[in-house]
Amino acid sequence: MKRKVLLIYTGGTIGMEKNYETGALMPFNFSNIFSKIPEMKLLECEVSVHSFEKPLDSSDLGPAEWKQIANYIGKNYGSYDGFLILHGTDTMSYTASALSFMLKGLRKPVILTGSQLPIGDLRTDAKENLLTSLYYASLYENEEAVVQEVAVYFEYKLLRGNRTLKYSAEYFDAYQSPNYPILGQSGVHLNIEKDFLYRSAADVSFSVDPHISQEVLFWRIFPGMTLDYFTEIPKMKVLILQVFGSGTIFSSEKTEKVLRKIRENGAEIVVVTQCISGGITFGKYENSDIFNRIGAISGKDMTAESAITKAMHLLDNANYEGTFAHHFSQNLRGEFSE
Repeated sequence: MKRKVLLIYTGGTIGMEKNYETGALMPFNFSNIFSKIPEMKLLECEVSVHSFEKPLDSSDLGPAEWKQIANYIGKNYGSYDGFLILHGTDTMSYTASALSFMLKGLRKPVILTGSQLPIGDLRTDAKENLLTSLYYASLYENEEAVVQEVAVYFEYKLLRGNRTLKYSAEYFDAYQSPNYPILGQSGVHLNIEKDFLYRSAADVSFSVDPHISQEVLFWRIFPGMTLDYFTEIPKMKVLILQVFGSGTIFSSEKTEKVLRKIRENGAEIVVVTQCISGGITFGKYENSDIFNRIGAISGKDMTAESAITKAMHLLDNANYEGTFAHHFSQNLRGEFSE
């Protein structure tokens, strides 16, 4: 039985080809992808293609496009066995993280991939990324999808989407999930690490919750900065602070006064680390106790991309009863380590 995969092309480098006379990169009609990569016809799956009306650079993809993708998957969920999203690399971790929260109770694979070089380039990484992503998007055993979560496939590795970050703008091996093991790896054999795969609770059925609030502010702390202007942002409902190490910030009465004022104004404060690996532990050092005192929320070992999109999804979301702090501290889609 051939599995059916819906390929959604949003834009990005993977959909470009080079004019070898001028050297310029140009978008090509993605409906002709089968002529570009005839090997797709050899895969044991049927591929349907849906392209954005206007393909976008990934820096232009945001909440409106996340909703568009999520709703389109929801609309076609019953007709396909898996979904593959072709996406520019610069913001792919944001989209993957957002989709992981918007798509509840997934029982089918949603894979995102892209490339560092255009599909028409002689040295492109697009071909392998695309073909192997289709394999993972159509992989079933005993009539059950092997991957049942939002994942990113890039340069031979399958990674949990809301654990990823892009760490290189130059190398083909551009993505990491520093705080979670890889889900699968392609080499001579295509492997899956089944013990690391996410599974939704058995009593949770699939649904799409496209809610996104944009009243979230992210700020990276640096030595010597002033926090005074935070209190001048009245509409801020969630402030995500990216702090030093395992949760430290410069200690002073003024720092605590400003942060406490933000809390008194009704804003939540989430704390994530600037380190690529590891996470937040309030109280490990004296300079992190301030966050306990003001009632801040630990982002644990979440990536910044995951913390931002999770906050955007939860803020003012009527589908979640209880406080923002309670739900943000819950492990909703395997986004942090227990």
